[in-house]
Amino acid sequence: MASLLTTSAITYPPIKNGSRDFRMSTNNFSKGRSCIKASSVEKSLEELYNVKVERKVSSERLAELGVSKWSVWKTGKSRLPWDWQVDQLVYIEEGEVRVVPEGSKRFMQFVAGDLVRYPKWFEADLWFNGPYQERYSFRAYGDDH
Repeated sequence: MASLLTTSAITYPPIKNGSRDFRMSTNNFSKGRSCIKASSVEKSLEELYNVKVERKVSSERLAELGVSKWSVWKTGKSRLPWDWQVDQLVYIEEGEVRVVPEGSKRFMQFVAGDLVRYPKWFEADLWFNGPYQERYSFRAYGDDH
């Protein structure tokens, strides 16, 4: 079904400015006298790429997830291109990581104490600026812990 969008010109009462009268009309927009800017709200990268993060995770939450039994991974200062073939849950024990999604100029930053869930098929470059250690667990579909 087609819809029709109609607009009408809005005219405001004259504004006195010295000896000149200014009226807001479509003609004034083209002369640069009036300007209306639309602002857009950018979504966070976490929202755009469905990366979930819990900050400063409590020891109770870590125990609930069994993080102490997860595999450990360590690195030093480096860059690592990565793609996730399955969902992965990561608890950062030491350091920080900048995650730059493929094709993006923006990055997400996660630090020690963060619990991060990376979704399946996500691709990014991981930048480590020093010693880093995480515990990780691969997640099955529907495993929402």
